[in-house]
Amino acid sequence: MNQQAIKIEGMSCASCVGRVERALAAVPGVDKVSVNLATEMARVESAEPVDFAVLAQAVDKAGYQALPSEPGVAPAAAVATATSGEANTAPAAATVTNAAAAGSGAVSPPGRRVLPGPSGGLAVLLAALFSLPLLLPMLLELFGIHWMLDGRLQWLLATPVQFWLGARFYRAGWLAARARSGNMDLLVAIGTSAAYGLSVYQLLSAAAMPHLYFEASSVVITLVLLGKWLEARAKRQTTAAIRALQTLRPESARVRRDGQDVDVAISDVLVGDIIVIRPGERIAADGVITEGASHVDEALITGESLPVARHAGERVTGGAINGEGLLLVRVTAVGAESTLARIIRLVEDAQAAKAPVQHLVDRVSAVFVPVVLVLALLTFAGWWLAGGGAEQAIINAVAVLVIACPCALGLATPAAIMAGTGVAARHGILIKDAEALELAHRITAVAFDKTGTLTEGQPSLAVLAPAPGVDEVRLLALAAAVQRGSEHPLARAVQQAAATPLKAADVSALPGRGVAATVDGVRLVLGSSRLMQEQGIALSALAARAGELERAGHTISWLADADAHQLLGLLAFGDRIKPQARAAIDVLHAMHIETILLTGDNQGSANTVGKQLGIQRVNANMLPADKASTVAALKGAGSTIAMVGDGINDAPALAAADVGIAMSSGTDVAMHAAGITLMRGDPALVAAAIQISRRSYNKIRQNLFWAFIYNLIGIPLAAFGLLNPMVAGGAMALSSVSVISNALLLRRWKPENQQ
Repeated sequence: MNQQAIKIEGMSCASCVGRVERALAAVPGVDKVSVNLATEMARVESAEPVDFAVLAQAVDKAGYQALPSEPGVAPAAAVATATSGEANTAPAAATVTNAAAAGSGAVSPPGRRVLPGPSGGLAVLLAALFSLPLLLPMLLELFGIHWMLDGRLQWLLATPVQFWLGARFYRAGWLAARARSGNMDLLVAIGTSAAYGLSVYQLLSAAAMPHLYFEASSVVITLVLLGKWLEARAKRQTTAAIRALQTLRPESARVRRDGQDVDVAISDVLVGDIIVIRPGERIAADGVITEGASHVDEALITGESLPVARHAGERVTGGAINGEGLLLVRVTAVGAESTLARIIRLVEDAQAAKAPVQHLVDRVSAVFVPVVLVLALLTFAGWWLAGGGAEQAIINAVAVLVIACPCALGLATPAAIMAGTGVAARHGILIKDAEALELAHRITAVAFDKTGTLTEGQPSLAVLAPAPGVDEVRLLALAAAVQRGSEHPLARAVQQAAATPLKAADVSALPGRGVAATVDGVRLVLGSSRLMQEQGIALSALAARAGELERAGHTISWLADADAHQLLGLLAFGDRIKPQARAAIDVLHAMHIETILLTGDNQGSANTVGKQLGIQRVNANMLPADKASTVAALKGAGSTIAMVGDGINDAPALAAADVGIAMSSGTDVAMHAAGITLMRGDPALVAAAIQISRRSYNKIRQNLFWAFIYNLIGIPLAAFGLLNPMVAGGAMALSSVSVISNALLLRRWKPENQQ
């Protein structure tokens, strides 16, 4: 599936999001579109690449501007350069984004022209300076002072606010109307124009000094501009996590070539290069330490608060900070394949995606602006027919137009998702998509794999028991030969114990069971009791010994001659339980979440681990398909289940679960199948992931409640003449700011064990 990220300029509310999505979805070849108001980004998925010019043309017809976003560039960059409702009129923003377009070969759509005029804080300041004299008589009235500016002077002050500083609303509103749609800009443009036009008419037609409404139109525009400026500042805070990750990318690396240390651009570093990391420096790329030892600070990558010891042969991650030792590191990944780039990509994808609850908001937003326009017309007609006069009818209709704010609706969900995924990433929890974030709050059961998830995943060979007539040294050599080249933890334990393993041929993995290979012309199988049963091999000679070892918590593997159906011996492995595992299970139980163990290990070992950790249900001797079917059965019984694993054999169950949670210390296959990745192998992060999901979902619900209730209360008050347009404008401007500010409270969240 091909995916493109597109920067969208000019969106101001949830209605804009829907229009851009419909325009892009109508392009031939496009399969799926997701537009995020908070990041001003669109994600387009298609089976085959779609020409960017075609997509840009569709966006242009909808009344907006599309600019390419280079892979790996965070939405934060876009938010920092352009803000909703201001992007198309801001010279600084236009300079940055147009330069980006030029650098990528893109050309702005024909007819696009950046309107003159200040933007951001300067626009707010100028609008306030023009509007304050208009508002001053109303303020003085509170103190019993009756004073009024001359009508012509009011007109001179209001006109630049209306048509210069407020030009953006006319342009965006016209483009929306031309596309037979509506948005917040259209409501502001119509409402303030009505108040301004009424004032001009009264100024020209009245013999005496009439009551004018220039202050209403000017103050509304000023307040909306202020709201947009505050909104933009708040948006930048929601993307702080990605910006923090981006700052970890070093610009250069010190590479050892031909015996010399040379500084090269990070883009020139190749896989296999040896890079030199001095004490206190940031590690330039992912790699394996070939020489040296040190402590490495990986806090911003894994959430681990303390530096961790790293020695020769161990992996380090680009972006981490080296401690006290000099390290030589052989590069294993660069560019888009590096851990840091993948983390940024995952967080970006999660923040760009839509949570399922957002689809309800989209349906409401699609009809919101047309409904508001109808209500404004009904308000005008109602007051006119009731004898309120044209002046009162217009002012109340203006209040209806101004109070209606689809901005808050559009920002309620993405702001909470951005803040939630950002703070989760800071603590080592990578949430792949918004759906996983939303679903995780409903989890009622968590199923765990054992090896590498609840245990250290570094087993050692504890007991070697040959069958009668088999030499112990020969048994170990054969077992090591069969598992030569395997990355399975049990295989590594055997290889470390063996001196010089024999050569094996025709090696084949038997998923969930073991491995088979030919050694010295004999076909051998090594694996579980189930594999031995399938091969018709009797285990009676060592059954008693195996039972003792299983009850002691050891994992048993059997080695047999498949051709002769003869048992050669057993190997017993010991693996320590992670020190955090018991506390992690206890926290889940305190959250009223059931815990389940799904393992391919024997029943005795599984029972021992389950008892030590207090896990409520234990399932042993499970193949990958068994794990997946068990998870599916739990879902069918009404549970919302999370599966936690780290191996290839866990991938089917991770995909089958409502929420898959993978340990980053495991395989890429497991992480690909999971919706959430834990950047360090701490089981306590499972509960933390559920906690941040619950917090984020609560923020989504709070934001949607206030966004809906604001309009449900505000519009009727305005229609019945109980809201001044200026008050309505202030409330509308602050509504979106309050939604984002509420979402930003998530940034204070910490896992319970860190509070």
